Amino acid sequence: MTADPRQLLRQQLRQRRRDIPAAERIAAAETLAAHLLSLPFAGVSGHVAGYWAMDGEIALHRWQMQLPPQQTYCLPVLHGKLLRFAPWRPGQPLVSNRYGIPEPDVDPAQALRPEEMALVVAPLVGFDDGGRRLGMGGGWYDRSFAFRQRQAAPPWLVGVGFSAQQVPSLPVEDWDVAVDAICTEQATLYPEPLNA
Repeated sequence: MTADPRQLLRQQLRQRRRDIPAAERIAAAETLAAHLLSLPFAGVSGHVAGYWAMDGEIALHRWQMQLPPQQTYCLPVLHGKLLRFAPWRPGQPLVSNRYGIPEPDVDPAQALRPEEMALVVAPLVGFDDGGRRLGMGGGWYDRSFAFRQRQAAPPWLVGVGFSAQQVPSLPVEDWDVAVDAICTEQATLYPEPLNA
């Protein structure tokens, strides 16, 4: 049994992300929000999802506070082996899931299916020059949005992270679901087609 060559890279990039000083993190969240709000599909109507930042992930609070009125902010909720999404506003109840990540206190079976989302912003551990995203390795986003391999947006999928998480190239697996954009505090990257 061979080890996933991406595991060591994940460890290195997670540490790189955690090493970013607090003042830089706060400033990065501000500029990330501006990049997200400038995406060509940023004004789509409906449910949009972010995430609860953990383990040094770039925060989304500035983006959430600036969403247009036609959008409802949601957080992911674990449901079996897939993600569901539930509307959430600051102050509403949260519970910790099996990974210790806060999620809305709702019945996951009643939460929105991935297909019902208009836009989903996903954290990343790393990304490459071609706009490919490296996640934590659990496959949650890839399984939940596997249907995007066969159909165009919506939902629009955006990976976000710090520019320090960029690497020259990442290996691509058959199950990897491509994102429509990657935003950092410094830039927005639009992926190259995988079959280019």
